Amino acid sequence: MKVLVFCDDPYHPAQVVRAGLALLEGYAFDVIEDAALWAAERMASYPAVIVAKSNHTSSTNHAPWMTEAVQEAFRDYARQGCGLLFVHSGTAGYLDLPIIRGVIGGAFIRHPPRCPVTVEPKEGHPLAAGVAPFTVEDEHYEMALDDPAADVFLTTRSEHGIQPGGWARREGRGRIGVLTPGHTAEVWGHPSFQALLRNVLTWCLGQK
Repeated sequence: MKVLVFCDDPYHPAQVVRAGLALLEGYAFDVIEDAALWAAERMASYPAVIVAKSNHTSSTNHAPWMTEAVQEAFRDYARQGCGLLFVHSGTAGYLDLPIIRGVIGGAFIRHPPRCPVTVEPKEGHPLAAGVAPFTVEDEHYEMALDDPAADVFLTTRSEHGIQPGGWARREGRGRIGVLTPGHTAEVWGHPSFQALLRNVLTWCLGQK
């Protein structure tokens, strides 16, 4: 199963995402680090896309890449029945972009300095199957969750409070997944986070 991945920005290097995804078996990931190479036609050839990139074209090009046309293309891609998984920085920089924020169902607001964050799955939820609570040092994302119908299956807790850490929603015929942890390789490589990635990506692809 081939999945397209967008990653790499000034604060989140591509190698962290690449290393984390390399641990997932059963998928072939095609990675785009420079969002200037984005094309709607190329994206349309994949059943699902992972966005782990903030609104910067690359780590060296800080220009925004989510133009209105790109946002509309992502919305259309989802509505046609494809899957989108937004991980960590894939929710960042989109607070004032209503189209892609609407697709995500919310957006990153801010985060305190890195600190111990406890990731807590919702007991009995299928997207949390095989996921044990775990604590790692991470960026504890404060999120705006806009969609009251979003299915929250994960929360994150630190000394700074409790936040929604993962949710699922529908956009037309498409499936949208969101995971807010993921700043470091330690998080991406954690067995529980790997289980979350697999569960949510499987759901986004419409598989059982």
